[in-house]
Amino acid sequence: MTSIYIAEDQEMLNSALSAILDLEDDFQIIGSATDGQRALQQIVALKPDIAVLDIEMPQMTGLEIAKQLRDIEQNLKLIILTTFARKEYFEAAVNTNVNAYLLKDSPTDKLVKTIHQVLAGETIFDPVLVSTILSAAKNPLTNQELKILKEFSVGKSTQEIADTIFLSYGTVRNYISSILSKTGTHSRIEALNIAKKNNWI
Repeated sequence: MTSIYIAEDQEMLNSALSAILDLEDDFQIIGSATDGQRALQQIVALKPDIAVLDIEMPQMTGLEIAKQLRDIEQNLKLIILTTFARKEYFEAAVNTNVNAYLLKDSPTDKLVKTIHQVLAGETIFDPVLVSTILSAAKNPLTNQELKILKEFSVGKSTQEIADTIFLSYGTVRNYISSILSKTGTHSRIEALNIAKKNNWI
């Protein structure tokens, strides 16, 4: 029998998930909570096989719970079930080594199937979510930012770029800061390498 704990702040959804999963012959819901702090305490005490975690909850987010639980118990299976298809949430979940990341609009039988797959050692990420994130990651830069990167690629300084495209030095510096932020890099060379690698320029 697989023991499952559900952390979901919407009481109606929490109850519905508990009832649906409890119908499975090999699943047993051993607890649930609508706030993160209580969920963490109970999961640590009850030691379920699987914890299904919402992300945005009072007191503590599902990602914060997952991080603390992963530090305590490596074998606990963690499933993130959320409304939010945000890149930063997904990356944080991956970095925490969650076993699955599903969107709440997925069919109920998909959650049941995912739990079985996770128990079998698989890692499951919602394909719609992955597709959305990869599409968004293809080219986050504006045309002006790409133009500045192209000028930099031929060896021009910030001032020379400003003179070439008729912008102030400060405006070009602001664009460069934006480029570094969007590409998650710390230098223009790194940003340029990423842009070339992904065929943005």
